[in-house]
Amino acid sequence: MKQRCGWVNLDNPKYVTYHDEEWGVPVHDDQKLFEFLILEGAQAGLSWETILKKRSAYQQAFHHFEISKVAKMSDTELDALLIDSGIVKNKLKVYSTRKNAQAVLAIQKEIGSFDAYLWSFVENAPIKNEFKKLCLIPAQTSVSVALSKDLKKRGCNFVGPTIMYAFMQAVGMVNDHTTNCFRHTELM
Repeated sequence: MKQRCGWVNLDNPKYVTYHDEEWGVPVHDDQKLFEFLILEGAQAGLSWETILKKRSAYQQAFHHFEISKVAKMSDTELDALLIDSGIVKNKLKVYSTRKNAQAVLAIQKEIGSFDAYLWSFVENAPIKNEFKKLCLIPAQTSVSVALSKDLKKRGCNFVGPTIMYAFMQAVGMVNDHTTNCFRHTELM
């Protein structure tokens, strides 16, 4: 049996697949990066497993994370999502999705892509860590703090330093698979 990071619920095949195929793999697609930005923000106060179960509902609710479409969503559309049991029914989180889309559009206009903006924080290459145990992995770093501050300055919500570190892990800006995990060396 393959050795995986200790946070993986082996009883949940969707979670195992997420770990094995997605978590920590470098993402350079603006739409996919935006999706993770929103999903990581939605996770605040909840488990990633909960958000993973709701991911397809989020994709449906938010136009498959097409940034320009989300940026134009009306209050009426967003209010309708507050009764959608498929997503987290938190008004601040739902409305922040539109606000974050608008901020991402401004970043794209200024810098050229959301990808170029984000990856500049890690000098365009993943940070490759060598943590042996989960307890050694930090909740945030100086990079996630800097990214958080800059995103907040640009008008984003639900982008605190801890959320941004989880985002960086998810999109492969940092490899935090523990050294005993089979994915650690595959992503080095």
